[in-house]
Amino acid sequence: MELYQNQENQEYRQKLPAEKRIVVKVGSSSLLHPQTQRLDYHRIDRLAGELSDLKNAGKDVILVSSGAAAAGREALGINTDVYHQEIGMNIKQACAAVGQARLIQIYQKFFSEYNQTCAQVLMTKELLRLGVIPIVNENDSVAVNEFIVGDNDNLSAMVASVTHADLLILLSDVEGLYTDDPRKNPHASFIECVPKLDETFLRMGKKSTGSAAGTGGMDTKLHAARIATASGCDMVICTSAHGMGIIRDVATGKNVGTLFAACKDADFKLDDYIRQL
Repeated sequence: MELYQNQENQEYRQKLPAEKRIVVKVGSSSLLHPQTQRLDYHRIDRLAGELSDLKNAGKDVILVSSGAAAAGREALGINTDVYHQEIGMNIKQACAAVGQARLIQIYQKFFSEYNQTCAQVLMTKELLRLGVIPIVNENDSVAVNEFIVGDNDNLSAMVASVTHADLLILLSDVEGLYTDDPRKNPHASFIECVPKLDETFLRMGKKSTGSAAGTGGMDTKLHAARIATASGCDMVICTSAHGMGIIRDVATGKNVGTLFAACKDADFKLDDYIRQL
């Protein structure tokens, strides 16, 4: 059985280099120094470089990026511990509002070094035709419970769905999907490939996150996988802990992270799924 799974995994991975439209979601933990929760400019620079290389290789690239609130905290001089424990939603939204503009400026600076043009949020197919790299984030500065997506995992899957993307890469603080939370269960087994996402795999999700900056755990990533795969998009969960080169590794078919194979569902309707979130 294990040999069969390995062969199946290899077959799916061999298809990834040919996929043209790629959505990359980067979580806050991938953009911040873990000790201070402040922006790590070296990692952002490498992210811009890797995505620019994909663009130069003929790919359409869309970035879904967290980090606005963290950038706002840094700009306003708000301590991370205080931010998470004591202040209200109005201050958090203010941090996101200040930080979103700051984050886009940072991305524009780094992408320009690689001769690439990026644009914030207002994404259309025309942007992709013009060779622009759209940068998407949930509008945390105005979102309330009735309108909130809740995390960029689900948002990136929705973006992948509406743009008919071929591949969604979720950069996370975990290597991929395990049979149980590896931080709590040392006997948890790593899963390289999910050919078809069913309830057995969905039950493996945990409503927790290992990062002080993040908002989504494995549970949200599995929901994202359900959206992406049902829309006909492959998805890979992997970690950027060892560098942003992991993006290139995934796109070239290397055996990293957990691959969720596309399994297009003709009955899947994104609007109906959003209402259930």
